[in-house]
Amino acid sequence: MKSEHELFVKDYLKKLNNGSAAIFAGAGLSVGAGFINWKELLNDIATELKLNIELEYDLISLAQYHVNEKRNSSFLNKRIVEEFAERAEPTENHRILARLPISTYWTTNYDNLIEQTLRDYQKIVDTKHTPSQLTTHRNRRDAVVYKMHGDVDHATNAVLTKDHYERYYKTHAPFITALSADLVTKTFLFIGFSFSDPNISYVLSRLKVGLDDETGHHYAFIKKVARGDKGSESKEDFLYNQRKQYFMLEDLKRYGINAVEVDSYDEITEILIAIERRYKQQTVFIAGSAEEYGEWGKDKALTFIHSLSKSLVGKNYKVVNGFGWGVGSAVINGALEMIYEKPLIHTEEQLLIRPFPQVKTGKYELGKLWQQYRERMISFAGVALFVFGNKMENGSIIDAGGVRKEFEIAQKQGVVLLPIGATGYMSKALWEEVMQDFDTFYPNLPEVRKLVEQLGNSEPEQIIKIILQILSIINKK
Repeated sequence: MKSEHELFVKDYLKKLNNGSAAIFAGAGLSVGAGFINWKELLNDIATELKLNIELEYDLISLAQYHVNEKRNSSFLNKRIVEEFAERAEPTENHRILARLPISTYWTTNYDNLIEQTLRDYQKIVDTKHTPSQLTTHRNRRDAVVYKMHGDVDHATNAVLTKDHYERYYKTHAPFITALSADLVTKTFLFIGFSFSDPNISYVLSRLKVGLDDETGHHYAFIKKVARGDKGSESKEDFLYNQRKQYFMLEDLKRYGINAVEVDSYDEITEILIAIERRYKQQTVFIAGSAEEYGEWGKDKALTFIHSLSKSLVGKNYKVVNGFGWGVGSAVINGALEMIYEKPLIHTEEQLLIRPFPQVKTGKYELGKLWQQYRERMISFAGVALFVFGNKMENGSIIDAGGVRKEFEIAQKQGVVLLPIGATGYMSKALWEEVMQDFDTFYPNLPEVRKLVEQLGNSEPEQIIKIILQILSIINKK
């Protein structure tokens, strides 16, 4: 990853962790889903006015010209409904953002893709597209989506024309107030803006209203001008547009917006994938169960699990556990011990316990319920540790099939798998599998081979050090 991207990823991760990350989405975010941009939206209108859309840059004025001619905006409203009412498939960027712990979204888009994708991931969404809605709050909401220019399902109230923009500070004053507050307290990532969009100058001007020099530190994905881009086919045009973009990016700094420059739009997705991966890798799932503890014995085994959980929390990782038999209590005790020893540094949010239901009481069979439960629980994590893994069945100790199921689910979800073979039982079998096919399980982590190998025969204290070392390595990827 480029050094400038690395710096951005690290800083935005901090904002995700402290709850101050926010998104400001422009039309480009939805274009990838098949929706049109402003030029395409107004192409027919330009033709009707006998103007060439390719020669028009002030598209808001163009929309106003059409309203002036027709004496109403019904045709524009109809165009919005026609183009944005269809349910489109969210892009990978939509899905990544929806999975991240982002609670504040602002957008100038009319479509419903942001809200739709958030709901797809079982998040409660509070949508605001009129000033009056800002005075009410949806209970238990996970995210607020501020649609500052309106919503496709209420097209007659959409902000479209020059007249709308000029009167915005009066008609939508509560939006300006709310946005101003968020710009001071949150770190925005602007995505889908070319900053030559017809409405961006209006948006940016609002950012300065009442803020003076108090605007926070924000980021914007910007694709670099490239030779061959539309309007940059010749060397002269390319150099001119490159120079112009430089001045534009410098001007964005007046608003506290720092460019994250990319060579292609695919690079934006790659950066978002890296952010999500690193965010999830801050959460460690500890899988395992134990009716017995083999050569280690009960005291040594429980001390190891306790110390492992405590050490993870101490290094600011979150711990997820399904309260496996013979393992779960030690996981909880270790995490809580660190949390209560240093309550100003660590919180109970670093411990997520999901005990499994043991008795069928509803319409779902336990097997099906457990599968969904495991999938959901493991989805929170980016790393999975496996310890012991045995159970009593018909009077005999056997390897726990549930631990293997969790291994398979974690593998399918792209989680980094770390079976601790030294604990024996199912964990040893899984460790042997990953060592036999190391490059498949760790395609981008050749430097951890020796460390993973040591998980098969090291003593408890050394294993904890090895795990922390592996986590440090993968979180730099």
